Amino acid sequence: MAQYFEIHPENPQLRLLKQAATLLQQGGVLAVPTDSSYALVCQLDDKAAVDKLRRIRQVDEKHHLTLLCRDLSELANYARVDNRQYRLLKLGTPGPYTFILDATKEVPRRVSHPQRKTIGLRVPTRKSLLLLLELHGAPLLATTLIPAGESEPLGDPEDIRTHFEKQLEAIVDDGACPSEPTTVLDLTPMALGGDPVVLREGRGSLQALGL
Repeated sequence: MAQYFEIHPENPQLRLLKQAATLLQQGGVLAVPTDSSYALVCQLDDKAAVDKLRRIRQVDEKHHLTLLCRDLSELANYARVDNRQYRLLKLGTPGPYTFILDATKEVPRRVSHPQRKTIGLRVPTRKSLLLLLELHGAPLLATTLIPAGESEPLGDPEDIRTHFEKQLEAIVDDGACPSEPTTVLDLTPMALGGDPVVLREGRGSLQALGL
C-alpha cells in the first residue's frame, strides 16, 4: 500500500520529501507531480525498480523513458550535447519539454532506447520535484503516468490513489497537475546538421524555442 505524502506546493516539507527519497533509495516506484502531469519515477541504476516501473505503466523496453535532471549541467552528464543543441536546451530548461538526445555511457543500456541508444531528458520547474531530486542526489528515471489502455495522463492525485495505490511505494501530492504532456523534441538530427524534430506538441511552447 502506497504511503501518501501531502506536500505544500510553494513550501514543500523537507521531512516528508526525505521520507520519499528514502523509499526511492530502497528501490521504490513513486508517483510525483511535474510541470505537465504526474509521472512514475524510480532510481536510474536499479534494474528491479526499472522493471517494476515498466510493468506498472505496461510498456516494453522500446518505450522511451525520461531522465528528470536538476539542471542543465547535470543533463549534460547523461547526453552528448553540441553547441546548437545546447542553445536550444538552454531556452527550454527548466520547463515542460522532453528532449531526445544520444545517451552517454553514464546511462545504463537497459534504460536507453535499444536500437538508437538515445534517452529522453527534462528539467522540471515543480518545487517539490526539484527538492526531491536534490535530496536523491541524482536524476530519476521517469515515465508519464498514463493508465494502461488510456491515452490521457493523470493529473489528479486522488485518481492515482484509486488506480495505483497497491502498486506504488508512495504518492507525492502537491496538488493537481495540468494533465497535458510535455512537448517532445528529438534533437539527435542536429548533431548531423539537421533540424530538431517535433515528436509531440504538448504543454511546452514551440514558439518559445524559436520553432
